[in-house]
Amino acid sequence: MNRKKIYNIIAVISTLGIIAWMVTDFFGGMFIYLLSYGLIIIPIVILYIFSFGETIITLAKRGFNHNKIKVIFHGFVILTIILVNIFQTDLLKSKRILTATLKDDQFYYTLVFRENGTCENEVSGIFGFQEVFYGKYKFQGNIIVFTKKPYDNNFIPDTMLIDKKEKAIFINKDKQGKFNTTKEWQNHFEIQ
Repeated sequence: MNRKKIYNIIAVISTLGIIAWMVTDFFGGMFIYLLSYGLIIIPIVILYIFSFGETIITLAKRGFNHNKIKVIFHGFVILTIILVNIFQTDLLKSKRILTATLKDDQFYYTLVFRENGTCENEVSGIFGFQEVFYGKYKFQGNIIVFTKKPYDNNFIPDTMLIDKKEKAIFINKDKQGKFNTTKEWQNHFEIQ
């Protein structure tokens, strides 16, 4: 096998590995997967850096025709980075109408309420952990009612109270069923 084929194979394998690692950002975070699968990911990153550098050098010396496969695959990584960043912004989503955050000892929970009736619960944790839960809501005065809860357990209740004076969304109720509107730890989201 000649040198050109070896460099093309390295470019293809390392590029596909980098893209697969970037996709893990949607499943908890890239850093967590790096800690879990470092023996696989680190060699792929090293190969990718080597391949990218080698592609730039040979591209300058021999031109595009000699490096077509490598340029296409490395361009695909750059395109993937751009598309992932666009997907993670609000550019393609409905307008935010309300954002609120609850800080826990382990996680940050950010509720994003959108104009089209959808809600996102962005959960962020240690080592770059991130997960997003999607739900639907409707306003009934100053009450938020979830028609589909943005969480997979009872941490966030079906109904919450918005208090604009306190800049908070309260989640806990007392024994009489009234919302506890005293700001205490883990009983409210701070409106941003």
